[in-house]
Amino acid sequence: MSATNTVPRELDAIVVGAGFSGLYMLYKLRELGLSTTVIEAGGDIGGTWYWNRYPGARCDVESMHYSYSFDPELEQDWEWTEKYPSQPEILSYIHHVADKHDLRKDVVLETKVTSAYYDEDSATWTVQTDRGHEARARYCIMAVGCLSVPKTPEVPGLERFRGDWYHTCDWPESGVDFTGKRVGVIGTGSSGIQAIPIIAKQADELTVFQRTANFSLPTFNGPIDREMVAEIKANYREVREAGRRSGFGVAIDPPTKSALEVDEEERRRTYEERWQRGNLTGVLQAYTDLLADERANETAAEFVRGKIREIVKDPKKAEILSPKGYAFGTKRPCLDTGYYETFNNDHVHLVDLRETPLVEITDKGVRTSDREYEVDSLVLATGFDAMTGALLNIDIHGKGGITLKEKWAEGPMTYLGLGVSGFPNLFTITGPGSPSVLSNMIVSIEQHVEWIADLLDHMRKRELTSVEATEAAEKEWTDHVQECGEATLYTKTDSWYMGANVPGKPRVFMPYIGGVGAYREKCEQVAAQDYEGFALRA
Repeated sequence: MSATNTVPRELDAIVVGAGFSGLYMLYKLRELGLSTTVIEAGGDIGGTWYWNRYPGARCDVESMHYSYSFDPELEQDWEWTEKYPSQPEILSYIHHVADKHDLRKDVVLETKVTSAYYDEDSATWTVQTDRGHEARARYCIMAVGCLSVPKTPEVPGLERFRGDWYHTCDWPESGVDFTGKRVGVIGTGSSGIQAIPIIAKQADELTVFQRTANFSLPTFNGPIDREMVAEIKANYREVREAGRRSGFGVAIDPPTKSALEVDEEERRRTYEERWQRGNLTGVLQAYTDLLADERANETAAEFVRGKIREIVKDPKKAEILSPKGYAFGTKRPCLDTGYYETFNNDHVHLVDLRETPLVEITDKGVRTSDREYEVDSLVLATGFDAMTGALLNIDIHGKGGITLKEKWAEGPMTYLGLGVSGFPNLFTITGPGSPSVLSNMIVSIEQHVEWIADLLDHMRKRELTSVEATEAAEKEWTDHVQECGEATLYTKTDSWYMGANVPGKPRVFMPYIGGVGAYREKCEQVAAQDYEGFALRA
């Protein structure tokens, strides 16, 4: 069934965003019998996997773990084709789930929520959209995603460029053919690293503009191992539960030794074996102290740099591509297919923006402090205003008219990444202060959605109308999130985890590093103690 184009004026709940979190939230709210509409800015459902259609877009969590667990029949029926799922396959999966559970009929597409106002007398939210809708609901649930507001380069001139330009998170659905073109790519984060090898195969000439070298690990991607699939499907309940109680959201054997208590030869053997696994956590989870001790971390960082020097034949390019100045893992490491190998091609050029900074985009291309590079097409892989950008892009007013932007002027404050004091009946799925981007997102999404649904069921049974995080609980949790971050090397790195990629954004460590399992236990404990830290009112 196709999506609707009307928003009812009176609802029990409004959900903003129709990605994995918004669609599952709709499913759970329907189970509770609550009238719900999902409002989505995109032209179709899918969230991240609708917008990010750039060449090479792929998830960095293996297929068998990057899927919903709420429907056992779905788990058994759906067949992934590759070790790591591609964007088109993930989008097909989302469409399959939506069709199986007839979710589209309660989704309004191509509609952006512009504001949300809380009315204290009625304990309801009034939501307005860019298409003139105004709807009132008891609950407002933000499923807007952590990486959904794109950044453009912090230099002038993009409007002057006479060629075609594309942002990786707003790629034309019909695709782009770069055959015969001179292409410039600005940015070497995850989307740049995934797109560059594919663009290089088409373009006559490719120039990559890199400000910060990124650690990237090979996926060794390929057709999915059918024996592994059969084994996981036979034991999916145990596999899922182990993931929920793990640190990252996918169960692994935890490390037992410090990197500094073994000799160099043993370390190299361990790192090599884990490199060959082709996953995010392999090298990073080899030893207990890689994210806490600079000397330990440097052993892993230098191993990866050694791999880059082995792969990239030109020593100068290899040096530019070797990350320095920050700890391995404290910017989200990337997974790639042939990224470093791409720079062995004569038609692929690398510009070090640390040496020759970006000055402007001109009508013909890109100017650095050194020279102008003429290009026919420009690809912006310049990342996102992460974790808070999508929430602060909506004009959200809580009690007393205070805006969320005012409340978070010095950085986000939440209780469990779920609720904000002063904003009753407003929930943020995978919000700042929760494991979110430091985890397998699907595991974190399901946990949040189920927790919110249980709370709303609890309120309905007790005829309660309002729930709000208390200031004391919010402060205590926000302080705890920061303390956990400061016990690691994360807070010493300028990353989007810290908001450091957006000029003027408060420098605060936004996700919770304490682990998916520990966080789940805390949420379960809060619920068991009559939602301790939340004020529930009739």
